[in-house]
Amino acid sequence: MEITDVRIFPVEEEKLKAYVTITLDHCFVVRDLKVILGTAGLFIAMPAKRRKDGSYKDIAHPLNTDMRERMERTILGEYEKLAHPETRGVA
Repeated sequence: MEITDVRIFPVEEEKLKAYVTITLDHCFVVRDLKVILGTAGLFIAMPAKRRKDGSYKDIAHPLNTDMRERMERTILGEYEKLAHPETRGVA
């Protein structure tokens, strides 16, 4: 499964840095992923729904570490390009 499109929607909040929409294999869309600034740096939060008890449950998420890491690399790479356009194409 490949991530074939990433759309970044930046926000101006302390910890929440952007909402993200991804397309998988040109045929399946996942909306409301989030780029979050945590204590160890940026990470991706999966879309979640609030339960009656106040806790949150992911409504879509990768089933293995490999896919989660690929998603994070791809999404954070696109976020960094948007946040720091001056570094595009610099090796």
